[in-house]
Amino acid sequence: MAAHRDIAARRTVAFVGPSGAGKTSLVEALLWKAGAIGAPGSVERGTTVSDWDPLEKRALRSLNSSLLHVQHRGLTLHLIDTPGAPDFLGQSLPALDAVDSVAIVLHAATGIEPMAVRMMEWARSRGRDPLIVVNRIDTQGARLEALLEQIRSVFGKECLPLNLPSPDGEKVLDCFWQREGSGTAPAFSSVEQAHRALVEQVVEVDPAFVDRYLEDGDIDPGELHAPLEQALREGHLIPVCFVSARSGAGVTELLDAIERLLPDPTESNPPRFIDGVGDNARVLHAQVDAGKHVLAHVFKVMQDPYVGKLGLLRVHQGTIARDSQLFVGDGRRPFKVSHLYRLQGNKLTEVPEAVPGDLCGIAKVEDLQFGVVLHDAAEDASIHMESPPFPVPVHALAIEPKRRADEQRLHEILLKLVSEDPCLRLEHAAGTNETVVYGLGELHLRTLLDRLTEVHGCQVETRPPRIAYRETVTAPAEGHHRHKKQTGGAGQFGEVFLRIEPLPRGAGFQFVDEVRGGAIPNNFMPAVEKGVRQAMEQGVLAGYPVVDIKVTVYDGKHHTVDSKEIAFVTAGRKALVAAVQAARPWVLEPIVQMEIDAPSQALGDITGDLASRRAQVSGTESGANGSITVLARAPLSEVVAYPSRLKALTGGQGSCTMAFSHYEPVPATVQTQLAGQFKLKDE
Repeated sequence: MAAHRDIAARRTVAFVGPSGAGKTSLVEALLWKAGAIGAPGSVERGTTVSDWDPLEKRALRSLNSSLLHVQHRGLTLHLIDTPGAPDFLGQSLPALDAVDSVAIVLHAATGIEPMAVRMMEWARSRGRDPLIVVNRIDTQGARLEALLEQIRSVFGKECLPLNLPSPDGEKVLDCFWQREGSGTAPAFSSVEQAHRALVEQVVEVDPAFVDRYLEDGDIDPGELHAPLEQALREGHLIPVCFVSARSGAGVTELLDAIERLLPDPTESNPPRFIDGVGDNARVLHAQVDAGKHVLAHVFKVMQDPYVGKLGLLRVHQGTIARDSQLFVGDGRRPFKVSHLYRLQGNKLTEVPEAVPGDLCGIAKVEDLQFGVVLHDAAEDASIHMESPPFPVPVHALAIEPKRRADEQRLHEILLKLVSEDPCLRLEHAAGTNETVVYGLGELHLRTLLDRLTEVHGCQVETRPPRIAYRETVTAPAEGHHRHKKQTGGAGQFGEVFLRIEPLPRGAGFQFVDEVRGGAIPNNFMPAVEKGVRQAMEQGVLAGYPVVDIKVTVYDGKHHTVDSKEIAFVTAGRKALVAAVQAARPWVLEPIVQMEIDAPSQALGDITGDLASRRAQVSGTESGANGSITVLARAPLSEVVAYPSRLKALTGGQGSCTMAFSHYEPVPATVQTQLAGQFKLKDE
């Protein structure tokens, strides 16, 4: 039990980076080298520990983040394997807040890809200790020396190799613990030169070691643990490791670096919590102490086929024991921790407790949602964590069940799937009466649909969402209608005179009763307004709701016997239609504010493409690493599928966000097209 509670014996590492870099194979090799599995599995054969989902096995790629652990040399290593496609950032970004170190994995042949740059930026911004792992060093044609120079050019001169590859890529040579090479020479540079660069970089953070180094010319690496951890925390050193998960070259050395050089929970930057909201909020750092009260946060929610809803959490402070009680966020009722699990892919093992630095799971607690803070003291109800900088999902798809009887079931399944991925968004578009799901790209939404049909057996139909056009008027006008119906016995009679006038954009609807002398009795005026609203909802010109008008009813007639509510509903509706038709009606379209991030060399293609979509570019801003941000406004109808177009224009390196801005009149040609597709109902 003493060893289990040893916080310094924990290491937590997330493996991130672009698709195809070999993250899953690398984690598999680490599990094998540490003795956690009998033999490394294969992505191609669908036998890896982390890619256990049937959809992942079919796609031959990671679609979810996966939690794994290793017991080795008296240490507990918690590893997170993350998907590399940008569409699944909702899985990979939360992993950064659950770990102390982030291993950014690069493919030796393809080099630095945009996903690696983004992950490095996010890791630094969240205070994680980054490590760069160059995988597949035995790939034919890989130019490792040039890649190391590129790494230092893009990420900084603080990127220094912990080891160097042999000329054939079959092994690596340690450069931290070894002062000079013995036997095999590296493919480039020298062990002595790399060792000297590492030591000099580390001692720079501590003046006392600088003086010793200048006097003695070297320092035993065993004495450099404290300044090394400081250099990692401050970003003064970013280690680079060379490895081949396929052949095993460098895997043992990487495992050794994780265990001996990367920080334990007491050495990393403390997690940042926020206590309170608004002006009263203050930053709170967790104390990495098993004896303090509990602070933990949920970084992933998943549905397990055996235990149901499962929340994965990182313990930052205190000890979570089985049968203890915890609060969820600002909830007032605690829940009992009936079971506490450690995960190995999809396999769950019960553990008695979890201390700071542990990653574990709690099942069957419906209140567990992504990002919530768990605590055991009611006074900590105001403590929360800042959400990761998730990209805004803008790729939309309208979805409905093939069978009407499945509507409620589809809604429940979608709610569960959205709860598992913070980059999925579900909404009911009231303007078009559609259920719309938003994701980060086509692959993201296609995976959602596969999960709906193959895992949950719910057959659906999809289409692009309808555009929520609106109608308005541009001039005042009057309308009149007499509704008279006689079919034997009591008839129907109601007559309405009204005038309409345009209101400022966004003002909504105003209804005014100016009838005098009882021409329309007060008890029938609600029926007139009901008819007016029905006509507005149905649309007059092109079948879209009428907005931003003032309707004034100023006269009418009634019959003491034949006037009924239905008569004034009909009269009000048709009077409104007549008035709108005379008031120079116009269709309005939603305009969205766009923010596009892309490589600067794509600026011309992007602005030209936006111009062809009736967009107006309002400005550009230069960013880091040769990127540029384009600000624009565009009609939503022209940019519904823009994320896919942007990927084509930028080779997959661009991203964009869209937010509703306002409504504007459509061009005359568009109005003619929309009006031609609509036939006004005359019942």
